[in-house]
Amino acid sequence: MQKQIWLIGAGPMAIEYATVLKAQQTPFITIGRGTQSATTFYDKTGLEVVPGGLEAFLKTKPVIPPKVIVATGVETLFQNCLELIESGVKEILCEKPGGLNALQVKNLSEKAEQNSVKIYLAYNRRFYSSVKKAKEIILKDGGVSSFNFEFTEWAHVISPLVKAEGIKENWFLANSTHVVDLAFYLGGKPKEICCFNAGGLAWHPAASIFTGAGISVEGTLFNYQANWEAPGRWAVEILTKNHRLYFKPMEKLQIQKTGSVQVEFVELDDSLDINFKPGLYLQTEAFLKNDFTEFISIHEQLSLMPIYNKMAGYTD
Repeated sequence: MQKQIWLIGAGPMAIEYATVLKAQQTPFITIGRGTQSATTFYDKTGLEVVPGGLEAFLKTKPVIPPKVIVATGVETLFQNCLELIESGVKEILCEKPGGLNALQVKNLSEKAEQNSVKIYLAYNRRFYSSVKKAKEIILKDGGVSSFNFEFTEWAHVISPLVKAEGIKENWFLANSTHVVDLAFYLGGKPKEICCFNAGGLAWHPAASIFTGAGISVEGTLFNYQANWEAPGRWAVEILTKNHRLYFKPMEKLQIQKTGSVQVEFVELDDSLDINFKPGLYLQTEAFLKNDFTEFISIHEQLSLMPIYNKMAGYTD
């Protein structure tokens, strides 16, 4: 029998994980805080939630599981992971970005290192069927020759949202890094980067217009832009010697061949991305099977924080 794992959180993201875990026939218990989220969780999944929060649950001295998935809001990821480390948990899949700011990511990385704990971040777009197919094409074409991406956010939608303190002020890290992570995952991490920022919003004063360019550790050139005060959408474009690959939207893959102006959708086996939250089934499966090759660790995330802060215009 599989050993029971823990799912921390009972909100919308936890519901998505629960759906996947049930489909994978993985035994788990869900630990949540509030009664309202627990009720919604039960209505959606048919499963009970252990109420009162992680700290209270740990005081009952439960048997420590082999793995834990942390699917809470961004504002509590750091604290929940710290408590799990201190309780003796050794493998954690934590929702992105691992912390509310660079300091939290740094502290979590150090704590994990001191206690020999593995923490992987759940950037589920790495596990899209569109990304899997693109990687096959990139490998066949001999690698990436250049890439570009856009992480425009819809300010008119985000502005009225009620979020915990600090989330909207750090929206680039909390949300936009979904795009940036995918771009660097496919195209290569930056070795050098030059960033320009302008503007600012009441809920994101650091900047609202972003542009820059750089070179990856493999020597691949890239550029990016985003304008949160204008129309736009998330997008990643990967260029090889034979193709231009478009992720726009990211769940789909479009392709343009050398010598042609025609852009076509690539046929995908994307049934898992249709039946479950895209990327989540394969991401969860990989974590449970100890296949960590496609994940980013908390230590790797820490190495990217100076770059993310520079891109976003953050000072810490």
